[in-house]
Amino acid sequence: MAQVTVGVLHPGEMGASVGAAARRGGAEVVWASAGRSAATHARAAAAGLRDVSTLQHLVKASEVIVSVCPPGVAADVARAVAGYRFSRVYVDANAVSPETARKVGATVEQGGATFVDGGIIGPPARSAGSTRLYLSGPAAQQVAPLFKDGPLEVIVLESGAGAASALKVAFASYTKGTAALLIAIRAFARAEGVDAALVKEWERTLPGLPGQCEGAVRGSARKAWRFVGEMEESATAFKAAGLPDSFHRAAAELYRRLERYKDTDKPPSLEEATAVILQLSQDEKELRPC
Repeated sequence: MAQVTVGVLHPGEMGASVGAAARRGGAEVVWASAGRSAATHARAAAAGLRDVSTLQHLVKASEVIVSVCPPGVAADVARAVAGYRFSRVYVDANAVSPETARKVGATVEQGGATFVDGGIIGPPARSAGSTRLYLSGPAAQQVAPLFKDGPLEVIVLESGAGAASALKVAFASYTKGTAALLIAIRAFARAEGVDAALVKEWERTLPGLPGQCEGAVRGSARKAWRFVGEMEESATAFKAAGLPDSFHRAAAELYRRLERYKDTDKPPSLEEATAVILQLSQDEKELRPC
């Protein structure tokens, strides 16, 4: 079987690990460095990805393109690829709503590509058993073999485009939504002066919860800038299903207040994070017209 060339857009922590997993499966993996940061260059080099400089060159070289980017720019990335008339297989593996996934699919299909919907669950794929790539759509079975020998487990859903994204939304709506709720609860308790009493009560009745709060901050603060768009996509998905969307919009707002911790060396403490959340709330109150 001839070697397949896979283009990865764009190799952040997750994207670089997906590219490395495809290389383990025998593919050549390329990326486009134009306009990308020094950190992205370093990740791509460490993952063994070949730089083809521009998106136009990546489109020309690739038989499969995998998009792994912040959800808010997934549609823009798809439009850019479609603009170069990419006519092979396009995998959108972003944390978007089924509705957004289908719009992305329509965009790349108008450009001539075959669309595969994807959703990634788990951390960057560095060890076997940690990370799953769910795929859906008629061409999903064509993509699965690319990762057969790497640490990324591929699961094909026997349903149409949008199913993989729906599964990702359902999963992240709980994990990231619950983390946001716990952080917000602790911020509220702090604002009302009952945080210490709440923790003591939790230790009696829900003993694992105080530690989960600390873990929510450790796991979320530095990636909060990405979670804003993800929670907004969850809200869009819930609304499209006829369900209330306000909970995940509130989660998006909470993560927006933690965006300052992007790329910091270490996450803030729970005390620091809740202080920032409350201070921004106070600042907003002061800016509102009387």
